[in-house]
Amino acid sequence: MEVLSSRILIRPRDPEAAWAFYGGTLGLAISREFPGGIVYFLGTGYLEVSGRTSEGPIGPDALWVQVRDVAAAESELRAAGVTVTRETRTEPWGLRECWIADPDGRAIVLVEIPPDHPIRKDLRPR
Repeated sequence: MEVLSSRILIRPRDPEAAWAFYGGTLGLAISREFPGGIVYFLGTGYLEVSGRTSEGPIGPDALWVQVRDVAAAESELRAAGVTVTRETRTEPWGLRECWIADPDGRAIVLVEIPPDHPIRKDLRPR
């Protein structure tokens, strides 16, 4: 299988609130719009917010979003009224994380990778 492109699709309970959150509050740039949906740039991927759901609770899945400064992002988002579900902290695996929720309660993990973290280094033998 050769993957050429990918995107994450979410179905919000209230599309207008979701679009305001992802495009306005988070400031994600729009890749394309179509009747009933918006596709946002999400770093090197895409996030499509389209359709509508009224079914059941939001599952345990989360969006993982890397940012340059997680503490600054948390402060900015708190000021904008975003629900912070876990304050910024350094996790045992060395990443600095802050967890927030979208209007439906979907988890979004904001991640800062410290300069000395193994993710930033090529650990393959030379």
